[in-house]
Amino acid sequence: MTNQNVIISDPRSGFDSSLLSFSPAVPGPLPQPGRFIAVPAMKSFKNIDSTDATRITALLDSMRASSPTRRSSETENLKSWIVHHPSALNMFDEIINSSNGKQIVVFLDYDGTLSPIVDDPDKAFMTSEMREAVRNTSKYFPTAIVSGRCRAKVFNFVKLSELYYAGSHGMDIKAPVKGRNYRKGNNQTVLCQPAREFLPMISEVYKSLVEKTKSIPGAKVENNKFCLSVHFRRVEEKRWTELAEQVKSVTKEYPRLRLTQGRKVLEIRPSIKWDKGNALDFLLESLGYANSNDVLPIYIGDDRTDEDAFKVLRDRGQGFGILVSKSPKETNATYSLQEPLEVMYFLNRLVEWKQSSLQQRYQKK
Repeated sequence: MTNQNVIISDPRSGFDSSLLSFSPAVPGPLPQPGRFIAVPAMKSFKNIDSTDATRITALLDSMRASSPTRRSSETENLKSWIVHHPSALNMFDEIINSSNGKQIVVFLDYDGTLSPIVDDPDKAFMTSEMREAVRNTSKYFPTAIVSGRCRAKVFNFVKLSELYYAGSHGMDIKAPVKGRNYRKGNNQTVLCQPAREFLPMISEVYKSLVEKTKSIPGAKVENNKFCLSVHFRRVEEKRWTELAEQVKSVTKEYPRLRLTQGRKVLEIRPSIKWDKGNALDFLLESLGYANSNDVLPIYIGDDRTDEDAFKVLRDRGQGFGILVSKSPKETNATYSLQEPLEVMYFLNRLVEWKQSSLQQRYQKK
């Protein structure tokens, strides 16, 4: 099969401007409720035994590079890297100047961006101060959480119904429950699930992986609905190759799934052309900003999967990607922040700036 289905339920959603301090643009033409649009499948990796060892080594090397240990030699590299990816806090005025006459839309990854990276993924809790910062941000700017986690799980972490949520790397998108326009006859939602047909396969692979990896202490398989994550963070590094081989032994039986890596995690995803960049485009279109010059998207994330969204912004020549990292990394992001605490500072400054500008506008009337 070369095409997958995207299920869209009335994506013409907006926010109630009486509750929030921004007004979405008029949505552009989108598929009608219940219609399907085609998403091409990606070419799957050939499962040839002689290449498995090489591919596993490459995946593990890339995973280590995604989670580097700070070394003294990195200090000079970081200084050089910062020149090309300056702090978003230091460049805040420049970012704001770019938003003149435009609607800022905020996209946020979760793990490593709103919460610290922790050994147990089930305990990646955000602070109450961070939650308040995100809540306040959503009062003035359309705000979306775009995560590799399943949508329900990331919502349980964030606990804010005012936001858009895009789980499973953007393969499961839902509009806000709170703060939307509930005019009579216009109770609309956004639902995008381009990999829905893969659900039985993902469930089957999840059961196989749990059984296959249970002999390795610390290994954890997380079911993110439309994708799976195999966590290495609590596994001794000397057993990483063994764990990766077990994962590969399962996934090679499923050529329609692909294996990718992140920060001490291997991920199993459907081989379709859909990622966080596609999710960003879809959400902008749902908000009415498709092909619009009146929007400034800001995407903040820390993982390799966020690079797809950074690249979309760079290719559009519109908006800014902000990488959260304490170490130099190759990235399509324009700016950087070092840790979730700095992300919170940045969001708070956005809110303070917006409150100040609204107050000045009110005083002029």
